[in-house]
Amino acid sequence: MPRSETFPRVQRHAQIGSKPSIDSISAIKCEFDFQLKTANTRMRAGCGLTYTCAVAAFAMWQSDVMMKLIGCRTLDSARLQRLAFVFFSILSRILAEQEVENLSGLSPNPDKDIFVVRENGTTCLMAEFAVRFLVPYDVLALNGIDLITEQASIALPRGAEIEGKCGNAEAEVQISWINDAYVFRLFFVKEVHDSSKGNDIWKISKVQLLYDTSEKTHFINAYNPGKHTASSHRLSALVTPAGQSYECQAPQTLTLISTDHQKGVTVSLSDIQIQPFDITSDFTFSPAYKCITDQREQLEELLPLILGIVLGLLIVITLSVYHLHLKMTAHQPQLPRDRSLYKNILQF
Repeated sequence: MPRSETFPRVQRHAQIGSKPSIDSISAIKCEFDFQLKTANTRMRAGCGLTYTCAVAAFAMWQSDVMMKLIGCRTLDSARLQRLAFVFFSILSRILAEQEVENLSGLSPNPDKDIFVVRENGTTCLMAEFAVRFLVPYDVLALNGIDLITEQASIALPRGAEIEGKCGNAEAEVQISWINDAYVFRLFFVKEVHDSSKGNDIWKISKVQLLYDTSEKTHFINAYNPGKHTASSHRLSALVTPAGQSYECQAPQTLTLISTDHQKGVTVSLSDIQIQPFDITSDFTFSPAYKCITDQREQLEELLPLILGIVLGLLIVITLSVYHLHLKMTAHQPQLPRDRSLYKNILQF
């Protein structure tokens, strides 16, 4: 359909010397487009707006001055208001888009990954951990009849892509690699028990791994290859007081049930520090809540030191008492050890 049929050209009105009113002025409509660009390590939501005409139209509407803009067609005031509403709605939505970063290259541990989710320029989720997956899959035996179960050991590469979502009560982080052949998801929830007593907690409520056994790097000669999903069931892991980060050096093992004949997929997380809620400083974890395993190991490391200190104190106390005893008895008369001398003493 020709443009002239959709948006008829403006008709000229006679000028009477007085300043034209709002009703006598036709607003101007401009076409604008948006572009969303995505990078591997950072998702940046931006907009490329040809907004010169729109801004000029609003200025004209407020000042009642007719302006001629190149490439613009006319619309009535109500339609312009609708366009402006859509414009600012989309703009505010774009500005609220989250940014995600894979900072694994900053970790001195090659097996440890660092992920950050930021919203409106503020960090809202941070996760550091090393993870390894043990995924069982079937291969055909040499006889061509029987099936043998093999184990694929999969580690998270540093070039993985990340997506995230923050919220007051729910949060999520998604990590994918090798063209989405593998997708690892962590779901977090925040539970309010008694705010007055400070009993609020957050925890991992669900863990999910999507994997494709047709991917040849880890699944060699897989029988009947295809995509599968392994998920946790009624999970309550990494329970942490609200406002704190969870820290644990010891491995944490989770078992997921796969859609591939209900096979068990093992997820091993270690060297963990995670905080999905209530981050007060940019790129900085809140005070850490250490897992029970780390607390026990720390106690086991300190126990020999504590015993050594106690034993040393006992030795010092014993020597001090003995020295005090010698000092108090030094001026007392000493009885002779030779019993024959008692006779001489009695004679006196």
